[in-house]
Amino acid sequence: MRLDGRRESSNVEDRRGGGGKIAGLGLGGVIIVGIITLLMGGNLGDVINNVSSMGGGTEVVSGDGNDAQFTAEEQELARFSRIILASTEDVWTGYFQRHGLGQYRNPTLVLYTGSTSTSCGQGQAAMGPFYCSADEKLYIDLSFFSSMKRSLGADGDFAYAYVIAHEVGHHVQNLLGTLGQAHQQMSRTSEANANKISVRIELQADFYAGVWGYYEKQMFGSLEDGDIDEAINCADKIGDDYLQKKAQGYAVEESFTHGTAAQRKRWLKKGLTTGDLSQGDTFSLSDRQL
Repeated sequence: MRLDGRRESSNVEDRRGGGGKIAGLGLGGVIIVGIITLLMGGNLGDVINNVSSMGGGTEVVSGDGNDAQFTAEEQELARFSRIILASTEDVWTGYFQRHGLGQYRNPTLVLYTGSTSTSCGQGQAAMGPFYCSADEKLYIDLSFFSSMKRSLGADGDFAYAYVIAHEVGHHVQNLLGTLGQAHQQMSRTSEANANKISVRIELQADFYAGVWGYYEKQMFGSLEDGDIDEAINCADKIGDDYLQKKAQGYAVEESFTHGTAAQRKRWLKKGLTTGDLSQGDTFSLSDRQL
C-alpha cells in the first residue's frame, strides 16, 4: 500500500503495557485460539471449546506501561494502524452522508499490550483484535500481526489493514443496529443457532472490510499489485474449516463461528468489487447461499 503523506487518526488510545483478562472473540480470536492454543500445549478439546467460546478467560499479567520499550517495527505498525483507522473514518463518513445513513461516529482504536479493561469486560491479546460495542472501541495488541505472519503465513500491509477494517466493520454494524439485533437473537437461542448467527455477523464484517477497500482504492489510489491477494490470502487462512483442519485434521461445522475459508473470501471479494453496502445482507440468506 502507498501510504506516504497520509494523515493519522487522532482517535487512538495508546495503552501499551497494560494487564488484565480475556474478552470476547474478534477476527483474530479464531487464529489465535485455533492455532496458538496448540502451540502453547493445548489439546484437541481445548481448540474446539475455545473456538466456539464467545467470552470468559483467565488472568494474564503484563507490564505496567511505565517503562514500555517499543521497537521500530512496533512503532511503524502503530503509525500504520492510525493511518488505516483515518482511512476508515474518511470512507465511512462519506458513505453514510451519501446514502442518508445519518452521521458516522468515529470509533476509537485502543493499542495495548497483553490485556486491558473494556466496557465489554477484560480484553486479552490471546484473543486477537476485537470490537466492543458498549464503548465503540476496537482493541488491538500489535503483536497479533507478527502471530499472523508466523503462525499462518498471512502477511502484508493490506492483510493487516483488512484486520482493522473488519473490526471497524463491526462498528458499522453497531451504528446501523445490525449488531445489537444479532446479539439479542443469539442470547435467545441454542448454541448451535447462535454460532450460525455469529457466522453471519462475521461474514458481513468481512464484506464491510471489502467495501472499505473499494473506496480506499477509489479515494486514495493506494492499492498496489498484490495487495488484494494479501487480504484474500488472510481471509482464506482464517476460515473456521481451514483452522480446525490445521489444528486437528478435520472440521466440526456446528462449531463454526466465523465462516469457512471459501465464505470469508467470497464476502470480502464481494465488498471489494461492489462497494455497495446493500449487497451485504448475510442475514436473509440460507446457509447454502452464504
